[in-house]
Amino acid sequence: QYVESGGGLVQPGGSLRLSCAASISLFSIVEMGWYRQVPGEPRKLVARITTNGNPNYADSIKGRFVISRDNAKKSVDLQMNKLEPEDTAVYYCNAWPFVPNSWGQGTQVTVSA
Repeated sequence: QYVESGGGLVQPGGSLRLSCAASISLFSIVEMGWYRQVPGEPRKLVARITTNGNPNYADSIKGRFVISRDNAKKSVDLQMNKLEPEDTAVYYCNAWPFVPNSWGQGTQVTVSA
Protein backbone atom coordinates (compact mmCIF):
# COMPACT_ATOMS: atom_id res chain seq x y z
CA GLN A 1 0.00 0.00 0.00
CA TYR A 2 3.05 2.24 0.27
CA VAL A 3 5.93 2.72 -2.14
CA GLU A 4 8.96 4.58 -0.86
CA SER A 5 11.65 6.11 -3.06
CA GLY A 6 14.47 8.62 -3.01
CA GLY A 7 17.06 6.90 -0.87
CA GLY A 8 20.71 6.57 -1.73
CA LEU A 9 24.27 7.14 -0.65
CA VAL A 10 25.13 10.62 0.56
CA GLN A 11 28.04 12.20 2.38
CA PRO A 12 27.66 13.57 5.91
CA GLY A 13 26.10 17.00 5.78
CA GLY A 14 24.27 16.22 2.56
CA SER A 15 20.57 16.10 1.77
CA LEU A 16 18.04 13.65 0.39
CA ARG A 17 14.34 13.84 -0.26
CA LEU A 18 12.28 10.72 0.30
CA SER A 19 8.87 10.24 -1.25
CA CYS A 20 6.06 7.88 -0.38
CA ALA A 21 3.16 7.05 -2.67
CA ALA A 22 0.14 5.66 -0.87
CA SER A 23 -2.56 3.58 -2.47
CA ILE A 24 -4.92 3.60 0.48
CA SER A 25 -8.40 4.98 0.42
CA LEU A 26 -9.26 8.01 2.52
CA PHE A 27 -5.59 9.06 2.63
CA SER A 28 -6.60 12.59 3.55
CA ILE A 29 -7.99 11.50 6.90
CA VAL A 30 -5.04 9.31 7.88
CA GLU A 31 -2.20 10.67 9.95
CA MET A 32 1.05 9.58 8.28
CA GLY A 33 4.52 8.81 9.52
CA TRP A 34 8.05 8.11 8.36
CA TYR A 35 9.85 5.36 10.19
CA ARG A 36 13.35 3.99 10.00
CA GLN A 37 15.01 0.73 10.90
CA VAL A 38 18.60 -0.38 11.34
CA PRO A 39 19.58 -4.04 11.50
CA GLY A 40 18.91 -5.62 14.85
CA GLU A 41 16.66 -2.84 16.07
CA PRO A 42 12.92 -2.24 15.90
CA ARG A 43 11.42 0.17 13.43
CA LYS A 44 11.16 3.65 14.93
CA LEU A 45 9.02 6.64 14.10
CA VAL A 46 11.06 9.67 13.08
CA ALA A 47 8.37 12.06 11.88
CA ARG A 48 4.63 12.19 11.57
CA ILE A 49 2.16 14.62 10.10
CA THR A 50 -1.47 15.22 10.88
CA THR A 51 -4.23 15.28 8.32
CA ASN A 52 -4.04 19.07 8.13
CA GLY A 53 -0.26 19.20 7.89
CA ASN A 54 1.00 19.69 11.43
CA PRO A 55 4.33 17.90 11.90
CA ASN A 56 5.91 16.18 14.87
CA TYR A 57 9.53 15.02 14.97
CA ALA A 58 11.72 12.71 16.98
CA ASP A 59 14.39 14.59 18.92
CA SER A 60 17.13 12.91 16.90
CA ILE A 61 16.06 14.59 13.66
CA LYS A 62 14.41 17.75 14.88
CA GLY A 63 15.64 20.80 12.99
CA ARG A 64 17.12 18.72 10.17
CA PHE A 65 14.19 16.86 8.60
CA VAL A 66 10.91 18.24 7.28
CA ILE A 67 7.84 16.11 6.63
CA SER A 68 5.13 17.21 4.22
CA ARG A 69 2.11 15.71 2.54
CA ASP A 70 -0.01 16.21 -0.54
CA ASN A 71 -3.46 14.79 0.01
CA ALA A 72 -4.46 15.23 -3.63
CA LYS A 73 -1.51 13.09 -4.75
CA LYS A 74 -1.73 10.73 -1.78
CA SER A 75 1.93 11.30 -1.04
CA VAL A 76 4.10 12.15 1.92
CA ASP A 77 7.69 13.38 1.64
CA LEU A 78 10.61 13.62 4.00
CA GLN A 79 13.22 16.27 3.26
CA MET A 80 16.39 15.26 5.07
CA ASN A 81 19.13 17.85 5.56
CA LYS A 82 22.42 17.85 7.42
CA LEU A 83 22.49 14.08 7.27
CA GLU A 84 24.63 12.22 9.78
CA PRO A 85 26.03 8.68 9.69
CA GLU A 86 23.55 7.83 12.44
CA ASP A 87 20.72 8.49 9.97
CA THR A 88 21.75 5.42 7.98
CA ALA A 89 18.75 3.11 7.89
CA VAL A 90 15.94 1.77 5.76
CA TYR A 91 13.15 4.32 5.72
CA TYR A 92 9.47 3.42 5.51
CA CYS A 93 6.22 5.28 5.48
CA ASN A 94 3.00 4.08 7.01
CA ALA A 95 0.02 5.44 8.80
CA TRP A 96 0.47 6.63 12.39
CA PRO A 97 -0.10 4.56 14.36
CA PHE A 98 1.20 2.11 11.79
CA VAL A 99 -0.94 -0.56 10.26
CA PRO A 100 0.68 -3.99 10.60
CA ASN A 101 1.24 -5.99 7.42
CA SER A 102 1.03 -2.88 5.25
CA TRP A 103 4.71 -1.96 5.09
CA GLY A 104 6.31 -1.23 1.75
CA GLN A 105 9.79 -2.27 0.71
CA GLY A 106 11.37 0.84 2.19
CA THR A 107 14.20 2.88 0.78
CA GLN A 108 17.81 2.60 1.94
CA VAL A 109 19.59 5.72 3.11
CA THR A 110 23.31 5.45 3.67
CA VAL A 111 25.29 8.38 5.05
CA SER A 112 28.99 7.81 4.66
CA ALA A 113 32.11 9.58 3.56
